[in-house]
Amino acid sequence: MKKTVLLVFSHLFVFCLSVYGEPLVLKNERIEVGVDASGNLAVLKNLQTGRNYASGHPLWRLYFDTKKEKEHEVVAAGNTPKVSGNDNSISIDYDRLQCKGKPLAMRLRLTITLENDLVRFASQIVNEESGTIVRELHYPLVGDCRIPEDHRLLTGSTGGRLTPNPKQHIRAYGNSPPYMAPSQHYRQIDVKYPAGVSTNCFVLTGDSEGLYFGSHDTTFQDTWHGLRMYPDEKGNFDLLEAGLYKYPNIVCGEKWQCDANVIAPYSGTWHRASNLYRRWVDTWWDRREPPQWVKEMKSWQRVIFRHQYGETFFRYSDLPGRIKTVGESVGADAVFPFGWWDSGMDNGNPHYTTDPEQGGDEAWKKAIADFRKDGQRVLLYFNGKLIDKESEYYNTGGGKEVCFRDNTGTEYTEQYRFKGMGTFTGYFNRRTFVVADCGNPKWQKKLLEMADLAYYFGADSVFYDQLGYGESVPNWNLSGEFPIPNLRIIADKADSLKMIREHIAKKGNKDFALGTEHFTDVTAQHVDYIHNLIGGTYAPAFLDWIRYTFPEVVLSEREIRDDTDVARRVNHGLLRGLRNDIEIYRCRDLIDKTPNYQRYLAQANALKDKYKDLLLLGTYRDTEGFTIDNPKVDARCFVNDNRMAVALTQSRSDSEKTVVSVPNGRLIESSVLGAATVEDRTVTLKRDGLVVMIFEINGPVGR
Repeated sequence: MKKTVLLVFSHLFVFCLSVYGEPLVLKNERIEVGVDASGNLAVLKNLQTGRNYASGHPLWRLYFDTKKEKEHEVVAAGNTPKVSGNDNSISIDYDRLQCKGKPLAMRLRLTITLENDLVRFASQIVNEESGTIVRELHYPLVGDCRIPEDHRLLTGSTGGRLTPNPKQHIRAYGNSPPYMAPSQHYRQIDVKYPAGVSTNCFVLTGDSEGLYFGSHDTTFQDTWHGLRMYPDEKGNFDLLEAGLYKYPNIVCGEKWQCDANVIAPYSGTWHRASNLYRRWVDTWWDRREPPQWVKEMKSWQRVIFRHQYGETFFRYSDLPGRIKTVGESVGADAVFPFGWWDSGMDNGNPHYTTDPEQGGDEAWKKAIADFRKDGQRVLLYFNGKLIDKESEYYNTGGGKEVCFRDNTGTEYTEQYRFKGMGTFTGYFNRRTFVVADCGNPKWQKKLLEMADLAYYFGADSVFYDQLGYGESVPNWNLSGEFPIPNLRIIADKADSLKMIREHIAKKGNKDFALGTEHFTDVTAQHVDYIHNLIGGTYAPAFLDWIRYTFPEVVLSEREIRDDTDVARRVNHGLLRGLRNDIEIYRCRDLIDKTPNYQRYLAQANALKDKYKDLLLLGTYRDTEGFTIDNPKVDARCFVNDNRMAVALTQSRSDSEKTVVSVPNGRLIESSVLGAATVEDRTVTLKRDGLVVMIFEINGPVGR
């Protein structure tokens, strides 16, 4: 007869102590988690819905290197743990690990703790095996993860990506490029924070419940978001494994521990997962209030004055001339000059010397001042990380001392190729750069010099390209027994941006702004606006993720470069509160050369001006606070005090109709753009029509 002792410690937690093979279980009113005697994950259950995502598979695996061979795999099978528990935690202890039957002087301790609405998975590794370095720990893992058909994969890739049928997606796109991974064993998609991934979490989310994986790691180290398909008994790749991978990089005599990784079965929409992440973010978020003009900014013109191959598109005199006039025609608030220095775009970094033939510094300062006379703003571009290998700084100024090096000590390089009218430049004549280490004080000094130069020229903002995301290739330290990468690249960039922000503050001009490219959570807190990496108008892009999680961040759209598909893309940006990035023909021309775009954006910006307090200064609430009865209509809302703006559009058919319901809301007014009508709360939208409805709310509308 099986015997189980049931111990009740509070109204929230129940601990079941296994005696004869029953799982050790922790549970509260929301979650149940349990492991069996072998340390496998037997239970990971949402008690509000009854769904158990676990199926008794191992929780971990580990990889170490020796001098002769990389990636020795240590797996749970064949290693015998001691499993124990107390009132609110379960411990899985391995006093000595083994690899392929050979003992290792390595110890592993895993701890599972139930914390209200999430499960924390802590780990500790002690390496006493000479001649080794522990590179990876994959933990926690949910093997053969039991997700229902409605669950989609939500990641933070380029600000958000929502993919239906995760299993099919991983099978189709896993291990790309082909034959570079052991595809006979698993299929895997590559998602690593912060290499283009904006938040350190991912979600398997359904219509009314989901499973959240987060690495709540305030060191902001690289974290792999493990998404693999393994073969079942028939050899079909049908078993989903989801988890989090960390990189200890500890040699013999060192200890590593981590308590950042959490999993949460939750009830509700994906907004619930967003709230879990934001709750953690609020423990370290340190963002200053942006200048008012940044918050009210609707659009900027992004233009290249002189390109990397020498062609000049604009002169300094064009800034207060044609550029200003064209910007005013669409209600654009700012200009974003690239390639304004003598050598042109990408050339000479980090030297930014004005063109003497156009009058040098004084001519550039005057052009900026004249452009700004009527309230227009100048966002002055600098590259925050690339050092031109042909530059004086690289060859004689210390550039070689501050650049990234790989695991052999070789400089890591990047190349950009822009095409001219011929073919040679675009395919053969590349610009080659080394990448600066933002943690190096010498490079940080150069970054401060760039801010000073923007201030000297009288610009409204200094902008640093490429400081908002982490490179996929790190900088390596070769001074020890094994080469070790710096896996805190994004933290170094965040520290540099904070340093720049503090440097700017000392100048006393509270209206001088700081911007960068690409949204990553830890860098976003230190800037006033972000130039986004993608437009996000095509699935599976899902910028709703970062807009809802970080509604206070001023973020741009991108990729409207010609006169096609204008209304749909402008509407998409308006619904999500994105600022327009006007980059005609990849910044070679102005919006007057795209008349459809010019006409439509002028109308959209007039709408933003009319409802500025909501569409620009309100809080983005995504789809919360209102309902519609037609899923083919795209609708989002913004709130400010007791008012709500609901913006609606559709691009799926010739015409769609929906009824908008706002609890305790009274419709005050509405405006339309394109082919659309409003009758009371019934909205009719022709293709790419847009409606903004303003409601007064009787009751709280805050998040």
